[in-house]
Amino acid sequence: MNPVLHDALTDSPVIAAIKDPDGLVKCKDCESRIIFILYGDILTIPGIIDTVKSYGKYALIDIDLISGLYPGEIAVDFIHENTKADGIISTHSAVIKRAKCLGLSTVMRFFVIDSMAYDSMERAARELSPDMIEMLPGVMPKVAKRIVAFSRVPVIASGLITDKEDVMALLDAGVTSVSSTNQLVWFL
Repeated sequence: MNPVLHDALTDSPVIAAIKDPDGLVKCKDCESRIIFILYGDILTIPGIIDTVKSYGKYALIDIDLISGLYPGEIAVDFIHENTKADGIISTHSAVIKRAKCLGLSTVMRFFVIDSMAYDSMERAARELSPDMIEMLPGVMPKVAKRIVAFSRVPVIASGLITDKEDVMALLDAGVTSVSSTNQLVWFL
């Protein structure tokens, strides 16, 4: 993992995840040095990333959510060649693998929907070596603790995190940080 990005991840336990232009404006003033970009399209994503970078923050985009991009290797090539993104977020193994080849930071996103998710998470983390793992929904400290126990990389909890109590419970469970689109959480 990029040491500067690792420091940014550990310096602030909350990652601002932006889902619209209002979030893009407000993330400028939050403490998080890492911004997860969860919206945009093939035409707007370069500008969104440029704005985040102009704030002095790291831009990681959820490539699976960018309209006009199929979440495949060619989409990673497009992001690498046409934007200043620091990294990508994806649920797709081929996307993570390609991003790593291109030197982008990687966040592998997993939806924990049943007990079989643990095995697939552990296997993917071992085989693909993403820089970070993101588990959704994030409001499950017992689940987070189990994932942290087998993960060799930082674990981020995301989804349904609404207050300081959620953040503290997840940090106590061992996650490195939490990500939230809830702007109130950004400024705890």
